[in-house]
Amino acid sequence: MNSDSDLQIAGDILEVPHLLQPPREHPATVAEFAGLARSIAADRPHWEPLVRYDAVSRWYHRLRTGPGYEVWLLSWVPGQGSGRHDHGPSSGVLTVLDGTLTERTARGTRAWGPGSQRVFAPGYVHEVVNETLEPAVSLHVYYPGLTEMPMHTAARCTAVPAG
Repeated sequence: MNSDSDLQIAGDILEVPHLLQPPREHPATVAEFAGLARSIAADRPHWEPLVRYDAVSRWYHRLRTGPGYEVWLLSWVPGQGSGRHDHGPSSGVLTVLDGTLTERTARGTRAWGPGSQRVFAPGYVHEVVNETLEPAVSLHVYYPGLTEMPMHTAARCTAVPAG
């Protein structure tokens, strides 16, 4: 048996159009949703002028919608938090654009800085808080679009799963 491969590609594979996947207009995979969030994050001149800060409650703005998904821009002044919650049937991608946000889950606490991303599945319980002295901005992509955000007691989020 020959150790060389029987398949050889000659020339530029990108010049073979029938082998390329057509670019999608809208994301359909977790990686594509994370990529969408990164591309929006990189377009600072688009989102930055929209950001507002509200001392009373978290400010939010629906930035974009597509088939079955929504993209939200949120701001967090020092001390603001989400409370412990999940996102119902929605999966999501949380991307920090500015500042630092702290996420608390049953598995622990983690600080997320600019460019950090968290991908989560339906039913994922967490709390997000701005524990710093500077404002923060985050981008949230939900699929399907966010229809509910059930709140949870502290005991339910901090319980360590058995096993």
